Amino acid sequence: MSNKPRYNPKIHNRRSIRLKGYDYSQKGLYFVTMVVKSRACLFGEIVNRQMILNEAGSMINKWYNELGNKYPDIRCLEHIVMPNHFHCIIENTGANVYKEKGAQEGGYVGPPQLGPPQQPCPIPDEPILGEHKGSPLWRVIQWFKTMSTNEYIRNVKNNDWPRFDGKLWQRNYYEHIIRDERSNLAIAAYITNTPSLWDNDSINPGNKKK
Repeated sequence: MSNKPRYNPKIHNRRSIRLKGYDYSQKGLYFVTMVVKSRACLFGEIVNRQMILNEAGSMINKWYNELGNKYPDIRCLEHIVMPNHFHCIIENTGANVYKEKGAQEGGYVGPPQLGPPQQPCPIPDEPILGEHKGSPLWRVIQWFKTMSTNEYIRNVKNNDWPRFDGKLWQRNYYEHIIRDERSNLAIAAYITNTPSLWDNDSINPGNKKK
């Protein structure tokens, strides 16, 4: 029997465990899922349990890989573009890129005690805790959504990409704080295997079991 940790999508997938007062700009790993509005399949298709990206899907990959250039304290790790959603692991390295002279370095104090699943994470309207230290997760996601949406719109106009309904992405995103290396490996494996699970995925518009 394999001793590899299993990732249970029914428990962890697409559920926010956003903690009140938790500093999302501090050092740590975050499993993030973003979903296309109305679950429209705009980024390609699954063929023989493999994700085949179209031009839009390749564009999503491009902007994800740009996050590290935009935010020096952010590293882009395991990820997958699916027909109508995107999974990724984002690492905040804890680099104090906004540190001012005399400011105290913000350190990682260890994983919080996680509570039960709550609601999806909204994009906040105002700055929140820790923004003076590093790049908060919500701002990183907001930039990614803005850049990918703008490029998609340009291609709708210039290259006849399929139109989307009002907004490209759902306003909320879903995140899970990765607490240890065991969880990190399990989630990375889940991301890699996501195309093989598409037939039973609740976000698959053709899945009658959802």
